[in-house]
Amino acid sequence: MGLRGGGGIADGPVLVLGGRSEIGLEVARRLAPGRVVILAARRSGELAEESAAVRAAGASAVHCVEFDADDTASHPALLEKLVAEHGGLGVTVLAFGVLGDQVRAERDPAHALAVVHTDFVAQISVLTTLANLLRAQGDGQMVVFSSVAGVRVRRANYVYGSAKAGLDGFASGLSDALHGSGVHLLLVRSGFVIGRMTAGMDPAPFSSTPDRVAAAVVDGLRRRASRVWVPRVLQPAFFVMRLLPQAVWRRMPR
Repeated sequence: MGLRGGGGIADGPVLVLGGRSEIGLEVARRLAPGRVVILAARRSGELAEESAAVRAAGASAVHCVEFDADDTASHPALLEKLVAEHGGLGVTVLAFGVLGDQVRAERDPAHALAVVHTDFVAQISVLTTLANLLRAQGDGQMVVFSSVAGVRVRRANYVYGSAKAGLDGFASGLSDALHGSGVHLLLVRSGFVIGRMTAGMDPAPFSSTPDRVAAAVVDGLRRRASRVWVPRVLQPAFFVMRLLPQAVWRRMPR
């Protein structure tokens, strides 16, 4: 496959886990020219529009495969099969996740657990399996989407935020564990993203779009950065926000 260990974006197929994700598809479109792109999602037979968009962006081939993020038992077999069929993976984008309903989650433990399962447990399953496969091939890149919601968890969305906080910590530790292996993990800390997932919600300060997040992701992959904030102004902003007294912080809006 000719993966590069030194720098830049790894050669090889691009795998998007969460093949309907607006951000995931924007990343795939930017990486598509001359590459094989694999879109993995539930109801994979209904990805014609997404597949066409990636193919129009220059992908040499597009494959759609069935993937259920919550079915963690199925992850190893699927990822092993994809690596075997395509001779390895270049860039894998973990683009699946749910926002959930905070009010419902506070009253319904099952819903709270469902949010945490998708946004944290399922991510750990994929990342652990994928890290082992990429170590064996000696290169490859993973993109993990954290959120500023997990940098300091707010009362207004603490179920989603706590899942992102856990994911952020896990991905940070995994990135350190992969140091020197040739495998690279890019952790993306984005603010409010205007798109399908947040439809009907009032945009928060420093909001982004899937297009802007994807551009930052590709730039981070090219630089082999370990973390990117989108937009960048959020990094110093949250450095200050971490210092706010708890009595003030608990009144912060979403």
